[in-house]
Amino acid sequence: MRRRAAIIGRPVRRRLKCWICSLLGIFLIAGFILFVVHHHHDQEDYVEQPILILLVWCLGAQVKVSLTIDRILGLERESRNEEVVREHLNLTQEISSANSYARQLAEQMTLAKAYVVIAKEHNNLHLAWELSSKIRSCQFLLSKAAMKEEPISLNEAESIIQSLSSLIFKAQDAHYDIATTMMTMKSHVQALEERANATSVQSMMFGQLTAESLPKNLQCLEIKLMADWLAKKSLQDFADERKNSLRLVDNNLYHFCIFSDNLLAVSAVINSTVCNAGHPKQLIFHIVTDAIHYGMMQAWFLNNDFKSSTVEVQNIEDLTWLNSSYSPAIRQLREVDSRKYYFDGSQDTSIEPKFRNPKYSSLLNHLRFYVPEIYPQLEKIVFLDDDVVVQKDLTPLFSLDLHGNVNGAVETCLEAFHRYYKYLNFSDPLISSRFDPQACGWAFGMNIFDLMAWRKANVTARYHYWLEQNADRTLWKLGTLPPGLLAFYGLTEPLDRRWHVLGLGYDLNVDSRLIESAAVIHFNGNMKPWLKLGVTRYRPLWERYVNQTHPYLRDCATH
Repeated sequence: MRRRAAIIGRPVRRRLKCWICSLLGIFLIAGFILFVVHHHHDQEDYVEQPILILLVWCLGAQVKVSLTIDRILGLERESRNEEVVREHLNLTQEISSANSYARQLAEQMTLAKAYVVIAKEHNNLHLAWELSSKIRSCQFLLSKAAMKEEPISLNEAESIIQSLSSLIFKAQDAHYDIATTMMTMKSHVQALEERANATSVQSMMFGQLTAESLPKNLQCLEIKLMADWLAKKSLQDFADERKNSLRLVDNNLYHFCIFSDNLLAVSAVINSTVCNAGHPKQLIFHIVTDAIHYGMMQAWFLNNDFKSSTVEVQNIEDLTWLNSSYSPAIRQLREVDSRKYYFDGSQDTSIEPKFRNPKYSSLLNHLRFYVPEIYPQLEKIVFLDDDVVVQKDLTPLFSLDLHGNVNGAVETCLEAFHRYYKYLNFSDPLISSRFDPQACGWAFGMNIFDLMAWRKANVTARYHYWLEQNADRTLWKLGTLPPGLLAFYGLTEPLDRRWHVLGLGYDLNVDSRLIESAAVIHFNGNMKPWLKLGVTRYRPLWERYVNQTHPYLRDCATH
């Protein structure tokens, strides 16, 4: 048989029990002798009484000994439990305890740091050095306790507490009274807040500049494509032929519009849309870009096939009707104050850097309000931003019942509490008298527009009206969403949230289930997927729709 392993606590208990048994045996023998001596006597009652007393005393002794043993063992168990608890002690919890030495050290260290600052300001460098030395000792002790996961003992803390106390008293004797300390620390807190705010603004500005800049590899791609456009007359002739295609005005097909100057981003939008469509040949994409990017866009989309879908590229300069006499947006963008606001490098920190983004000065950003004028023969169209990726077939959008509304969009107030009061100045009676501050905001980026209902409601005229009212920028901050909320107020049909999921350009924790179920995911924010600062977790969702095997992209990958 296997022998039982020895247990440390068993020999002690066994020795105690043997001692008790021996003691009982002695008293029983003594009682038996007394009984034999006095068994002939008549006073049996007196004999029995000492024996009973003796037995009771022995039993009492046994009980006391047993209780003592249990108490010893209980103390052992408590000490073991205490050791276990000490193994899991947290220094943060220890500091939060009012009676702990760690708490005393932390409080003294905080006060000592304040006096270090004051001592330096009064040129008392020796006192500052002494305080700093003790602070380092205190930090070392706290870090040691954290590493060991054991509370600080009195022996460890006593010397440091005493020395720090004496130095703090010494600082107070040097006329660093409480009032001086408070005033000095208040000024330092204010200075730190100003530095933190300045750093935050600077960080946002750097992030904004990075988001606005184009990576070198994309610049390389654009240069190669522009060279092709200028060198190959056949491309220009082919582009002219496609301008007259009847497919571009066929309302039996599915039409999408994109207004952008980002070649690769637009390409990813179109590629993701056709890859997830049931009948890609029935898709028509209408792109409007600026004069600089027109040639390279044409060269790219004429040389690449997107599953036989049709891609039209237009130059915004060809929209001659879109001029300052018609559009308040153009008038405001050309004003000297507006140009100065965007480009003079003002350091006015009262205005968030994101609202100084020059993209707001681009007319491409405002074309979404002129869709019926740009495509006068179309009845329905889906608007897509250039920073989205399509994951499902979007053609069912064209059969949705908008109930007479103009704009089908996903509401955003359920997620980020984006309601009208977040975008508009409701202290102005012009806004507060016409709109509900609790009305739900909605998202631009994937919208289905009923252009017939748009023309009937004359939404573009409403947009112009609100632009003129906001000439002094008091009704809302910059951007296209606030005037969109006003122009489409009462004319927006809420869509199922799965049609459009936002936040992939700034939110690191978008629910994976939402992303998987989304028809369109939107990289709104500064962290675009084509930039190095793009969120690594989301970038593959965009990159899968970029043709990395294209010769130009391979050649430019090293730039």
